[in-house]
Amino acid sequence: MSALALSDAATIAAAVSSGRSSAREAVAGALDRIARIDGRVGSFTDVLAQRALARADALDGALGRGEPAGSLAGVPFAVKNLIDIAGLPTRAGSKINRDRPPAERDGALVRRLEAAGAILVGALNMGEYAYDFTGENVHDGDAHNPHALAHMTGGSSGGSGAALAAGLVPLTLGSDTNGSIRVPAAFCGCFGLKPTYGRLSRAGSFPFVGSLDHLGPMARSVTDLALAYDAMLGPDPDDPVATSRPPEPAMPNLESGIGGLRIAVAGGYFARGGDPEAFAAVARVADALGASRTVELPEAGRARAAAYLITAAEGATLHLDRLRARPRDFDPAVRDRLIAGAMIPAPFVERAQRFRRWYRAAVLALFDTVDVILAPATPCRAPRGGLTHFILDGVTLPVRANIGVFTQPISFIGLPVVATPVWLDAGLPLGVQVIAAPWREDLALRVSRHLERTGVCAAPVAELA
Repeated sequence: MSALALSDAATIAAAVSSGRSSAREAVAGALDRIARIDGRVGSFTDVLAQRALARADALDGALGRGEPAGSLAGVPFAVKNLIDIAGLPTRAGSKINRDRPPAERDGALVRRLEAAGAILVGALNMGEYAYDFTGENVHDGDAHNPHALAHMTGGSSGGSGAALAAGLVPLTLGSDTNGSIRVPAAFCGCFGLKPTYGRLSRAGSFPFVGSLDHLGPMARSVTDLALAYDAMLGPDPDDPVATSRPPEPAMPNLESGIGGLRIAVAGGYFARGGDPEAFAAVARVADALGASRTVELPEAGRARAAAYLITAAEGATLHLDRLRARPRDFDPAVRDRLIAGAMIPAPFVERAQRFRRWYRAAVLALFDTVDVILAPATPCRAPRGGLTHFILDGVTLPVRANIGVFTQPISFIGLPVVATPVWLDAGLPLGVQVIAAPWREDLALRVSRHLERTGVCAAPVAELA
């Protein structure tokens, strides 16, 4: 096995750029590990060996001619299968989308990563149409948590989290509507960035809820997150909500530490409704950061309810034609929620949108006095696969609907978040959300890097043969 196979993206890029290794060696090592291990993990739906090796050889040739290397030179990466890959139908975890024509070109973020020298090796498993928090898929098979194969990865970017935890690639892309990057990052023990709404282009991806959808990177190190984030920045005329606001690149200040930052813990809603371990993880992070202040996000429970309404209604509208024409080709759990969403009265949705505007203003006011807010990412560790109900705070609840209890009130108003993995013991990891004000991804990444550097948060590769 190549020495680079389990390395992080920054290490691979440095080795390839300096000529100490080649892009082909890095890609071949990833492909070999995928072939040996992913049959048990189920993270990939498509492996693009021929394309990846051809791209690696082209990059090695360019470097041999003295052409400049990108910041991600030779780094193998993979993307959730709702992002376009030229020559493949964009399935979005569904059976129905397999009948779509192949994409004519790669999605915008794939192109930007490859422009920085990264090399796409495949597409990743996900929950059907991204309406999922478990990582289970009735069409492609379930993704399995590499740290405990009988347990969930979380979703809907389950394959993205699993591929990292299994050491198959050092960098993946996911999407996050209500928590679909942060939940698998927490369950699989890796880092995930949900950027500000509109920060990164969504062009060339299959939508779920247009007013809530984000794309973002996942990785086993904060440095890799920042490298990928910086490579993908910039406006895109193909995405009408992609901002032209000048970005705050993360890398220049990533190692600056937390001096001068005002950090608080989310209380109230975010301090109940979960297992004790979820709050213990937040306490450990808060203690390491010296964060003793507590703030309360007003009406966070109502924000979650409003997010549910908007998600169901917008998602149903997108899928009405498919629901009418091919209802039996949906995962029944997804189909039934979409049908229910189609029956929500329009005044209810309008009321939820009005509340959303109020809630956004109220939460943004908190950032006049704090820079970063900490909150649990999930209410528990990864449940066993196939589990339909769990007990939280003494109440029996459906698993699929309630894993995102702490992520939904944040993505509802588009705040940037880094999900950081915390290991309290030898069991499965938990996650903590590091939340910043809009457009300040750099602060959330800076705090997360401090936690990683001091050993509070870590993303080890699972012990798989």
